[in-house]
Amino acid sequence: MSSPFADVAIVPVLTAPTASAAVIAGRALQRAGITCVEVTLRTAAGVDAIAALSEHTNLFVGAGTVLRPAEVDAVAEAGARFVVSPGLDERVVEATRRHGLHPLPGVATASEVQRAVGLGLSTVKFFPADRLGGLETIKALSAPFREVQFVPSGGISHHNLTAYLAHGAVAAVSGSWVAPSGAVAAEDGQAIETAATTAVETLVAAGFRVPLHPEN
Repeated sequence: MSSPFADVAIVPVLTAPTASAAVIAGRALQRAGITCVEVTLRTAAGVDAIAALSEHTNLFVGAGTVLRPAEVDAVAEAGARFVVSPGLDERVVEATRRHGLHPLPGVATASEVQRAVGLGLSTVKFFPADRLGGLETIKALSAPFREVQFVPSGGISHHNLTAYLAHGAVAAVSGSWVAPSGAVAAEDGQAIETAATTAVETLVAAGFRVPLHPEN
């Protein structure tokens, strides 16, 4: 299964208190040119938010903070197309594959990357990136694991996203700065659109090709 992040520069991490807040945020992200979103299961509304975004937006919707196989079943039914975990759990990876979804487990060490490779994975989340040495650690890991693509998350912002994306081993960057939790909770679509637009414009100014599909 090929990586779903080959043409995705930014994966916003969205934590929504309600499904309606998620839709407002999702539409704001679309207007800014974002095409993908990870909805966390950190609130009771997580599964409903995934279902609402899958129905009411054109975003490539994934589920985040997925810790158990039963949660994979729930987010798959809600319409998630990829599954993100903070760590590497073979049971979650297997459940994700049974549903035909893309697994994106988190790794922090060379041993975990090697386990992921053993499971047949070619794209992994690097988390928490800023606490693990950031881009320098990714550079070190990419030397022995040349076929692995990383999606760093943690400490990413418009100040460093271009440095990360300039490295060939980085498939995309992930973070909540694109959809600030306060703005999401307040259902402030304009604030979210502004943050997301800044991120997209930063990439465009640096010469990156960004798949822009604004909502009409």
